Amino acid sequence: MRSAALATLILFAISSPSSAQDMTHHNHIDLIRPDAPALAKHGEHAIGVRTVEVINKNQIDVLKATAGQEPPRYDRKLTLEVWYPAETDGKQSGAYPGVFLRDGKTQVTLHGKAVRDAQPKRAAGSPYPLVIISHGYPGNRFLLSHLAENLATKGYAVAAIDHADSTYNDQGKFGSTLINRPLDQVFVLNAIDQMSKESGHFLNGLVDTSRTGLIGYSMGGYGAVITAGAGVTKEAVAYDSGVPAGMLSVHLAGSETHKKLPDERIKAVVAIAPWGMQRGFWNQEGLTGITTPILYIAGSKDDVSGYEKGVRALYTGTVNADRYMLTFENANHNAAAPIPAPVESWQTAEGGASTPFNHYADPVWDTVRMNNITQHFTTAFLGRYVKADQELGIYMDVPVERASEGVFAANKDGTFKPEHTYWKGFTARTAAGLVLERGTRSAN
Repeated sequence: MRSAALATLILFAISSPSSAQDMTHHNHIDLIRPDAPALAKHGEHAIGVRTVEVINKNQIDVLKATAGQEPPRYDRKLTLEVWYPAETDGKQSGAYPGVFLRDGKTQVTLHGKAVRDAQPKRAAGSPYPLVIISHGYPGNRFLLSHLAENLATKGYAVAAIDHADSTYNDQGKFGSTLINRPLDQVFVLNAIDQMSKESGHFLNGLVDTSRTGLIGYSMGGYGAVITAGAGVTKEAVAYDSGVPAGMLSVHLAGSETHKKLPDERIKAVVAIAPWGMQRGFWNQEGLTGITTPILYIAGSKDDVSGYEKGVRALYTGTVNADRYMLTFENANHNAAAPIPAPVESWQTAEGGASTPFNHYADPVWDTVRMNNITQHFTTAFLGRYVKADQELGIYMDVPVERASEGVFAANKDGTFKPEHTYWKGFTARTAAGLVLERGTRSAN
């Protein structure tokens, strides 16, 4: 009985919504803990969400390509989830039914703040900046939906991609992900730009693609690093990914095709646990191509993308851009990005070998806690480089790199004493386990 009661208590803890309006729903993606840092809280905008399909015509069909033959072409269809500031007329927050879990079989309903098909709220001044979100392999467009909703409430239009051949229920050979991930990211930027200029489209006049942020997790982070300007190595091109050798040369450092990929409309990149550096996909020369401000986020025990020889090596090698590195000490590959594990993921699906739970969770860190910290720093980082909001940018300028070395010293009236060196936006004792490093663009 004790274990059953404990399980019930845990289930309630992870499924409690951020307000008391609906205690019957679980799988909330909009949770904000009481100890969340300041910028994690939701913004002033009510938000809507719509599903959009786009087609990138005449693309190489990587999965059907054969060595020594001209690769076949196809029209590559991508499904997007698009969040935006909206007029919701007081409607209650919405649901996302039919979302696949990691097992590719179980479908669940997520709950958040966005109202389906709500009327867009036009900005008083210039249109809203764009954020593009790119999931891992496998993943789907809802894997970082907590962050998508959060940013939309703060005045961004957010488009999360279902990458074909790379979702839970559509997982193809790894080579398709290696080649298509950055291509998809830039295509979606162009597609949203076209929609924003299309008469009668709900995005018409709503989005300013000249101010775009790109967020990628794991293989989405891999793609974001390439999109940001880092061409891959010859060793990467020779990597056995289950597709004809040499196809990855489209992203080779110095190639004409890669030179055309980076887009000046992308003002900032967030790469969470980006895969590839630990496998030799980039070298120092290739990393010099990154000139866009970039925030790397990783767990120090990441055994998928690697830490010292993986994400941190990317950070130290990015010498031609303003760069940051946020580390969750002792967290693994699932640090920061995935939504809290849906309650259905605690069970093994019929015919399955294990629960999907471990795809979402970390053995050390609470997922909602990591989500809130990610929301905080992403808000500050995109605020600085996409919105040019220096007040938000200040939150990136922490006085000490290792949060545990900061001193919290406040007067009774809430003002801080001269010896106060705690991270801005964090209350006493709440920044433990975090490290934030910063490097600036090389003078060369």
